[in-house]
Amino acid sequence: MSQIYLSIGSNKGNRYSYIKESLEMIRKDVGDIELISKIYETKAWGFESDDFLNLCILVRSKLSPDELLINLKYIENKIGRKFYSHKIKAREIDIDILFYSTKIINKKGLIIPHPRLEIRNFVLVPLNDIASSFNHPILNKSIKQLLEVSTDNDLPKKTLLNLS
Repeated sequence: MSQIYLSIGSNKGNRYSYIKESLEMIRKDVGDIELISKIYETKAWGFESDDFLNLCILVRSKLSPDELLINLKYIENKIGRKFYSHKIKAREIDIDILFYSTKIINKKGLIIPHPRLEIRNFVLVPLNDIASSFNHPILNKSIKQLLEVSTDNDLPKKTLLNLS
């Protein structure tokens, strides 16, 4: 079983409902969810849009990285995300693979660890909730250390939404 960290976000439609639906599908199609961060509200990063709800989870799974990616894309599609060009748009759900154990993968369509996660507080803050001591296998710094030196000035706001 591999230890996998995922980032989940939604900024279109019923954001909370889409997140809950994605978690149900991840449990069914990916593996056991062991940890769930708090839910944070954050401004869209890199484009103009409604605010996101973001969180991170730890999943244990037998899926290979490629199988994991296929299943996550299926979940996004099933919930309603449309994939257009590389243009970033509002989306019902966005699920990113942050870490797959300590594997380093760099091939077309799949890069792990997720590129530039270290400069994105909307990822680092919820990830710090559940994995503060996890070391980035390339940068060799813990999530807590990456958050402490982050140059991202947008701090996510903790919501009162609960997933338990």
